Amino acid sequence: MISTILLQAQGSGLMQFLPMILIVVVFYFFMIRPQMKKQKDHKKYIEEIDVNTRVVTTAGIHGRIVEVGDKTFLVDVGNGVKIRFDKSAISLEASKALNTEKTA
Repeated sequence: MISTILLQAQGSGLMQFLPMILIVVVFYFFMIRPQMKKQKDHKKYIEEIDVNTRVVTTAGIHGRIVEVGDKTFLVDVGNGVKIRFDKSAISLEASKALNTEKTA
């Protein structure tokens, strides 16, 4: 009799945590995993950028890469004005859209 009570208590304890476990799994697949993929794609894009690539920064500044450093890019924004940006300041989506728009 005591063993059946213990088994029932263990089963109901698992059932109480099942909704929480499902929420964590759903949160992972809909929030965390896509964000990790996006970060990986952004890092790959930044590593592949070369001189004369047209880019858009996260602040919305359009320009062309003039020099590639270890952690920065030198971007010509027009009329000989050059600004140095961190590599993380380049917008992946906007830069890809700009480059596909010009080639299409």
